[in-house]
Amino acid sequence: MLTPTTYSANTTLLQEALNHLPEGKMKTTINQPTGDFFYDPWVLKDEYKDTVWEELYKSLPVTKGEARIIVLDPGHSYTSHADIDDRYHLNILGDESFLIDLVREQMHKLKQDGIWYDMDAGFHHSAVNFGRRARVQLVVRKLLRHNKLKDPVATSISTILSNTEHARFLFDNTVSPWLNSANKAGIINNFSYSSISVKFNIEKDSLDFLNRMLPEEFKIL
Repeated sequence: MLTPTTYSANTTLLQEALNHLPEGKMKTTINQPTGDFFYDPWVLKDEYKDTVWEELYKSLPVTKGEARIIVLDPGHSYTSHADIDDRYHLNILGDESFLIDLVREQMHKLKQDGIWYDMDAGFHHSAVNFGRRARVQLVVRKLLRHNKLKDPVATSISTILSNTEHARFLFDNTVSPWLNSANKAGIINNFSYSSISVKFNIEKDSLDFLNRMLPEEFKIL
């Protein structure tokens, strides 16, 4: 779920980054899209150029999706979820903070080692901070694949639930793992989302499986 890459940042930059954290924000996006949110490269915002954040950003020499500074306060955690897109993680600060693989029941302790880690976000996971200081990470989304489908069908999934938070939790724990693997398997393309639905193209011969695995709280159009 979490594996080290060959990319790294100078650890002296980590302390400097802590001195230049955005004030009062739990999540701060430092780059901006050039086109489609999930498929097209993102570029650094002007206000972060010529700063320590640009140095950290450039220490990951790959085509990037959204990059965010994410702060998790002491004693806090995230609910169980999975994501359609995998991530790169650089741990800037965090003592006794862990990324938790809920499928394998494994805890990955986060280190201030300057190494970029590759995270398979298709597994159910969470993060928790048992320490006395905030956990601070720079997290970069991987772009989704531009898959070429042989027999595409335009598909939309919406929910019958009125509680959108419950619907999001259920979706992230049932459909998102499949979306992650389907993107890698090359059977979906043109994924997009809104507050009420997700849309994508799917290979026609995979549509029946999607219908069967979808929870009854959701419907396919």
